[in-house]
Amino acid sequence: MHGRWYDDACGTAFALELVGERWSLLVMRELMLGPRRFSDLRASLPGISAKVLVERLAGLEANGVLVRRQLPPPAAVQVYELTDWGYRAEPIMQELGRWAASSPLHDPALPMSAVSMMLSLRTMFDPAKARGKQAEIGFAIKGDTYLARLADGALPIARQPITSAPVRFTVDDAATLVALFYGKVDPAALEEAGALRIEGDRAEGLAFVALFELPRS
Repeated sequence: MHGRWYDDACGTAFALELVGERWSLLVMRELMLGPRRFSDLRASLPGISAKVLVERLAGLEANGVLVRRQLPPPAAVQVYELTDWGYRAEPIMQELGRWAASSPLHDPALPMSAVSMMLSLRTMFDPAKARGKQAEIGFAIKGDTYLARLADGALPIARQPITSAPVRFTVDDAATLVALFYGKVDPAALEEAGALRIEGDRAEGLAFVALFELPRS
């Protein structure tokens, strides 16, 4: 495996041989918040064909990045899940994302998946700004729900129910959250347009939004 493309002992070269094929890193991105079904991955990556997705999943499995497993009844469906080693790629993806987002060519108005938006919060999160702050924020995006817990300078995010969250943002498209968090679009305008609903402690929710910004070029 090592050396198949570049014949180079460098770890960076080997990393590209492991996950450098088109779509591979994005498949990994979509699995960073937990296992997904094949249909979930197709829906989150609309530009990928079923054939290519099958190939990328097989390649990542062969390389030890992910595994397939069967959920127990009543679900009884096959899902794909990152291995412990696969999950360890998140800091690499975060640094790559910060670096690329600081380019003047970066276009935050392009589509973004729900998982990608949640991971962007972990990526663009500034612990210094959040020092001493605590919050529990729920997000509902196209029927998927995610809970972010801000505490002690950390921001874990999990896919789980949010009914008890003190603040809940509901959108039909992750692009609305991109506009709110990074475009700093007036939340009232998004609400008036029917694109956003904020429930619970509104002031706490907007204070949370203020913690994030894209890196400058």
